[in-house]
Amino acid sequence: MRLDLNGKTALVTGSTQGIGFAIATGLAKAGARVALNGRGESGVTAAIDRLRGEVPDADVVAAPGDVSTGDGTDRVLEAVPDIDVLVNNLGIFGSRSPLDITDDEWRRYFEVNVLAAVRLTRAYLPGMTSRGWGRIQYIASDSAIVIPAEMIHYGVSKTALLGVSRGFAKTAAGTGVTVNSVIAGPTHTGGVEDFVYELVDKDLPWNEAQREFMRLHRPQSLLQRLIEPEEIANLVVYLASPLASATTGAAVRVDGGYVDSIVP
Repeated sequence: MRLDLNGKTALVTGSTQGIGFAIATGLAKAGARVALNGRGESGVTAAIDRLRGEVPDADVVAAPGDVSTGDGTDRVLEAVPDIDVLVNNLGIFGSRSPLDITDDEWRRYFEVNVLAAVRLTRAYLPGMTSRGWGRIQYIASDSAIVIPAEMIHYGVSKTALLGVSRGFAKTAAGTGVTVNSVIAGPTHTGGVEDFVYELVDKDLPWNEAQREFMRLHRPQSLLQRLIEPEEIANLVVYLASPLASATTGAAVRVDGGYVDSIVP
């Protein structure tokens, strides 16, 4: 199975590190021209250099801008006015006692995790439909379904993305544009290793440590290890490809079996 995105331009928000960077790298390997996004120019430049180190022939564009704001979104739209693939990956998370989450925090989570994606979809979907081809994806989370007690605001924002995705898929019905959400499970990113070693024996090798962490603290996972960012990216690249033409309006899981459900 060959995932061919030659001739397509993709924008991945929040793509200077973690899952977003892995997705951008996967899209570049599939031949897409990829726009990397982050709030600052220096971070985007560093990420571009890193990506070109991994994919030497990659066609990469800098698209800095804070897409949780109108002005930042305008900067991104100026850098890449027309795209074929939009991956709304940008997101924030953090634990907080439910009764301590302020109105301002609720608003911030919705601005970053939901409205940024809505704003970009509104901007790019008309061009995709007029050309008769496009792919829009929202990176959701198992927390959208299994709402975590310690970060309700995060979980609810990801639940909202599932609804946004389904709604825009109906808007794009019959146009050749597909719209889907990706439910990502517990993933090995950034400071997760430090977090794991706060909860398990620090002398354990990493592979043993993460399995012990999953056994004790995420026992419902069928994978029984953390997911690597590249494993999330593999699904996203497939959904971005012409091969996924019949998948739309879906919430597709790459959660290692974390969500205890036979659907979706």
